[in-house]
Amino acid sequence: MGYRKLGRDSSARKALFRDLTTDLIINERIETTEPKAKELRSIVEKMITLGKRGDLHARRQVAAYVRNEVADEETGQDAIQKLFDDVAKRYEERQGGYTRVLKLGPRRGDGAEMAIIELV
Repeated sequence: MGYRKLGRDSSARKALFRDLTTDLIINERIETTEPKAKELRSIVEKMITLGKRGDLHARRQVAAYVRNEVADEETGQDAIQKLFDDVAKRYEERQGGYTRVLKLGPRRGDGAEMAIIELV
C-alpha cells in the first residue's frame, strides 16, 4: 500500500491535504491526527523542494496545489509567496527533512492519536 486513504474518497482526500498544506505553510505549525500528519509530511516536503527551485514552472506547480490564502495581513502576502520568499530561503542549505511530527497522545472525544506537525 502506497499511502493512507483516511476513510475518504480521492477528491475529499486531495481537498483535505490541500487545506492542511496551505495551513502548515501559513502557520508553520498545526495540530492534527497522527496519520494525517505523517501523510502530510511528504506533500509539504515536495512543496518546499519546489519552493527552493524557485523558477516559474515550480511556482505554477505549487499554485496548482496550494490554496490562494492570505498568509500575512499587513503585507498582503499569500501562502505561495510565503513559501517561495520566506520558507524556501530558510532551507537553502538543507537537503530534505523540513518538517517534524511530534506525538501528543489520544484526543479526548474519540481517542484518535494526535500530533503536531511543524516546519523545522
